[in-house]
Amino acid sequence: MRVSKKNERSDKAARLWPLLALNFFMADMQSGIGPFVGVFLQAHGWASGWIGTAMTMGNVAGMLITTPIGGFIDASRHKRAWVIVPGVAVVIASALILLSQNFWAVAASQIATSLAGAAIVPAVTGITLGIVKQKGFNRQNGRNQAFNHAGNMVGAAVSGYLGWKYGYTAVFLLAALFGAIAIACVLLIPADAIDNRAARGTKEDDPESQPSGFTVLARHKALLVLALALAAFHLGNAAILPLYGLAAVADGFAKGPDFVATTIVIAQAVMIVTSIVGMRAAENRSYWPVLLASFLALPLRGILAFFLTGWWGVVPVQILDGIGAGLQSVAVPGMVARSLNGTGRINLGQGAVITVQGIGASLSPALGGWIAQWIGYPPTFVLLGALGLVSVALWVGFAPEMKKY
Repeated sequence: MRVSKKNERSDKAARLWPLLALNFFMADMQSGIGPFVGVFLQAHGWASGWIGTAMTMGNVAGMLITTPIGGFIDASRHKRAWVIVPGVAVVIASALILLSQNFWAVAASQIATSLAGAAIVPAVTGITLGIVKQKGFNRQNGRNQAFNHAGNMVGAAVSGYLGWKYGYTAVFLLAALFGAIAIACVLLIPADAIDNRAARGTKEDDPESQPSGFTVLARHKALLVLALALAAFHLGNAAILPLYGLAAVADGFAKGPDFVATTIVIAQAVMIVTSIVGMRAAENRSYWPVLLASFLALPLRGILAFFLTGWWGVVPVQILDGIGAGLQSVAVPGMVARSLNGTGRINLGQGAVITVQGIGASLSPALGGWIAQWIGYPPTFVLLGALGLVSVALWVGFAPEMKKY
């Protein structure tokens, strides 16, 4: 029996380490040179409004495809392919921006990146559920997110240095290298280690159970409230970092690549800690207080961005971003998986929530970009931060329903 348990633990570790490594390296693969697109285009003479518009076009495309992709991933018996193929697409899309700064070429690149990115997150969620089942998901998802944020932090730091030293081509080459390693990590996860029924959230105690109909999403009040609260949050939050970088570069406080890299490194370092804190906070209670804390971070972030600019403000502004995003990275997939457990539609639900929150995220760069062009950067930060209060109002108003999960 002891030998059997030892072999079981060894086999489990052999499956989980490639998963953790995938989360580390997929960070840079998932977005390509995305975080550096704004300052790259600004350096090529683009105004903030057009930068925001191109980014919004990509976000809208990703938003529209995320829900059906979640359904496809639920039904697919080849979960690993949903990471490999999109990863290759992101690398190609990033190369397109370097080759041409024509508006439609940039817009096409952003669309391709968003379409690919829309598949990677629910695919990794499905793979994780398929390996550790519902019982182990909260803890493993917390570890996944910690490794993912660490990968983002390392990737951003190295990208910032390479961009400063050698230019944006080196940033792209690093993203391509991370992509190749991430694909290798996916292939190290044995296909038969992924339980496809558990991966979609089918009832584990009833092998004959069938997935619920798609209407389960529309009838699930907690899921709808979660999606709307996230949409309001991301409508305000998504534009703050790119606008903050543009404001600092435009005012001469910083150079492009190194400043953007610094903002990302700070936020991701905080996210490593908050993802672990969020995981532990949700183990013995609901995800409600974890998400409430994440929503409250946005108004504070907007106020700080108003008063502090350049290098002076980057630390507190990005610490708050790390708190909000880090807590959500654990709580959102965890709450969706917990609330839809037994329906067989967990990845569809993940996609639906990402789609609705994507409405806010997709509109945010254009909204923030044009407002900043009209009234300046500081007042824009306050207006964007105030949208976090909408999320707080929804979360508190529906607290009895949300605290069940």
